[in-house]
Amino acid sequence: MERIGYIGLGLMGKPIAANLLKAGFSVVVHNRSRAAVRELVKAGAREAGDPRSVAEASDVVITNLPDSGDVEAVVLGPGGVIEGLREGMLFIDNSTIKPESSRKIGARLTDLGVSALDAPVSGGDVGAKAGTLAIMVGGPGTAYERAKPIFEAMGKTITHVGESGAGQVAKACNQVMVAAQMVAMGELLLLAQRSGVDPRLVVEAIRGGSAQCWALDVKPQRLFTGERSPGFKAQMMHKDLNIVLDTARTYGVPLPGTAVNHQLFRAMLQMGMDDLDNSAVIGVLEALTGETLRETVA
Repeated sequence: MERIGYIGLGLMGKPIAANLLKAGFSVVVHNRSRAAVRELVKAGAREAGDPRSVAEASDVVITNLPDSGDVEAVVLGPGGVIEGLREGMLFIDNSTIKPESSRKIGARLTDLGVSALDAPVSGGDVGAKAGTLAIMVGGPGTAYERAKPIFEAMGKTITHVGESGAGQVAKACNQVMVAAQMVAMGELLLLAQRSGVDPRLVVEAIRGGSAQCWALDVKPQRLFTGERSPGFKAQMMHKDLNIVLDTARTYGVPLPGTAVNHQLFRAMLQMGMDDLDNSAVIGVLEALTGETLRETVA
């Protein structure tokens, strides 16, 4: 069984690494925050002091980091993964970054005889903990087949989208829909409440029809109890929408709805809500309407 190195143990990375351990993989971990490392070591992982050491102790290295520059620095920079790689290894990136960054990393590693896959994930911390993530994969087909047992320990919907960078393009498209759902959900909850109708019953009524979506299945129940802590942080949603709009500019695709949603998530950051869940974009709409979603006891 492959020895796996996992770098980046945030809201998504830590439960993914934990599921790899549960699946029987040998896992070595590295993270700037020590608490997550200690927790996984107690669960059976081994600790590495830097990205290079992770690569030296692994057959497959996986990263899950905040942004494009972080991944490039950890993989290609001094003391990085690249310094500990050996021919025949596999690199997988679970981060959400620019397609161009994935292609750059893939090209560098291919020159060293290392296969590279961009494999961003979707499903939030709920999906990461349950092992039910959607995984969008770009890169060589042979590397994808090798990685499938690893992906099956992380998620349920695993799709090889195309060559290097294709996984990140798919994730950008995913985030177009996610942002739209979060904003639309906030709008409909406040519209129902302002109109004198119980938004809980509205959600129950429309979830069985054409409005059904993951957001309506999962998020309103948390909002109704006042729970706005992340799942998926607003600052990461804003970062991902930056990538979406940058990619759209590269290929000349107008995204007017996404541009508006990007501004609403930017407003979240400006209002100090950057560490809240992306569904907490309803807070921006509350400020605009003067209507606060009423809470109920769970």
